[in-house]
Amino acid sequence: MRQTRAGASGSALINVMTDAAAKAGRNLVRNFGDIENLQVSKKGPADFVSEADRRAEKIIFETLSKARPKYGFVMEEQGVVKGEDVSNRWIIDPLDGTLNFLHGLPHFAVSIALERDGELFAGVVYEPVSDQMFWAEKGQGAYLNSRRLRVTGRRDLSESVFATGIPFQGRDGHKPFLAQLEQVMAVSAGVRRFGAAALDLAYVAAGRYEGFWEQGLNSWDMAAGVVLVREAGGMVSDFAGRRRFMESGEIVATNGALHDDLRKLLRQG
Repeated sequence: MRQTRAGASGSALINVMTDAAAKAGRNLVRNFGDIENLQVSKKGPADFVSEADRRAEKIIFETLSKARPKYGFVMEEQGVVKGEDVSNRWIIDPLDGTLNFLHGLPHFAVSIALERDGELFAGVVYEPVSDQMFWAEKGQGAYLNSRRLRVTGRRDLSESVFATGIPFQGRDGHKPFLAQLEQVMAVSAGVRRFGAAALDLAYVAAGRYEGFWEQGLNSWDMAAGVVLVREAGGMVSDFAGRRRFMESGEIVATNGALHDDLRKLLRQG
């Protein structure tokens, strides 16, 4: 066992993942520093962010390919790359929170998960601006840098804070979301929307939120965060309580104690 970035004892697999995330994150932070100037450039900030996204993904792909040359990939930009080892594949979002990045908001992350034999096995979510490395491996617990993570123990909705994602232009489900939001607002201490699903899930694992829900997500938005929540003692499902969130794109993640309560509210919405 080697030591991870912040000193916690992690496996060789976790060290490979955190190394790739850290390299991509450093590159994103350098590019993030240029966003303010790019707001008025001829090239335009959107083109620049797309390039930053691709560069980060390339760094992750090259780093992981060197360490585990036979593993396959599912990537936001490059799509599916089949590997010789059909049991293992990486699921990668090189820049979760692209719109935040584009607008100079320092809330974005690198997300890397490993799927093994069809099950989510390990996950890393790295928030590079604050140097927060969330990581988890099946059966080994969840960590923030060197600190063990646990979901909150709150059981009262009125004391609980939830996170969500809001459908925007071009996305369906505006009216159903507003109905869901109204239900949760009426009974909770608050609802937050920060625009990076991987970090929302990591924050549930860290006990910063009691729960999170969203629809219209891709597998790379959720995969690493799901491992974090589960290993921190939380619960993850789709709105119907099934384990099909990776296929359906809808997810409910909670501290476990409030899972049925939140799902009930969402069904009423």
